Amino acid sequence: MNIPESAHLTWFKSSYSGNEGGACLEVAAAPGAVHVRDSKDPARGRLSFRRREWDAFVRFASGR
Repeated sequence: MNIPESAHLTWFKSSYSGNEGGACLEVAAAPGAVHVRDSKDPARGRLSFRRREWDAFVRFASGR
């Protein structure tokens, strides 16, 4: 899934993330996709997932 770099995305970090500079991810939702990037190096790139793929991951990770 390819989204133009110029597209505006609003990135969010988990409320469980602290300010210690550890391994944190940021997530941005867009129509039809969820994007994930490394908060320490946001210019490096991102992964994009279709909504149904992201929903399946969240269900698995939450144990539901």
